[in-house]
Amino acid sequence: MIVRDAADADLAGILEIYNDVIRTSTAVYAVEPVSIDERRAWLLARRERGFPVLVACDASQVLGFASFGDWRGTWNGYRYTVEHTVHVRADVRRRGVGRELVEALIPRARELGKHVMIGGVDATNLDSILFHKRLGFERVAHFREVGRKFGRWLDLVFMQRWLDAPGAQRPD
Repeated sequence: MIVRDAADADLAGILEIYNDVIRTSTAVYAVEPVSIDERRAWLLARRERGFPVLVACDASQVLGFASFGDWRGTWNGYRYTVEHTVHVRADVRRRGVGRELVEALIPRARELGKHVMIGGVDATNLDSILFHKRLGFERVAHFREVGRKFGRWLDLVFMQRWLDAPGAQRPD
């Protein structure tokens, strides 16, 4: 397995993983599958902002992908914080793919001068919460019934990881 920057040729694999997550889980609160054009626009937007989109691949296919982007939109006061996403193909979960992807994202965020990385996790997704804890994230917020999917209300947990020392100075 290698982890590298996503290429346009990876979009079909990224789309397949993302739409499977939408259809089968509450890892993403979207309810409708997205199109290849929507994923292409997402990839282009990430590139334009200087944010990475990484893929984990074996010899022939995308196994997972990860990225980060602005947290809470593009409000300047949040410019040192990013929110990440990581998704792994269902048949290769629990094999270290997600860990490799997030571990590759962290130095990329540091290189961009980011201070904090946030992950939003469905509160019932205990595997993802534990996964994030193992990567140094701590649970910092629990929002009750902020999402709805599959006929039920969903709680969202925010997990945070410092990318440098708490209180580190930055230019305003």
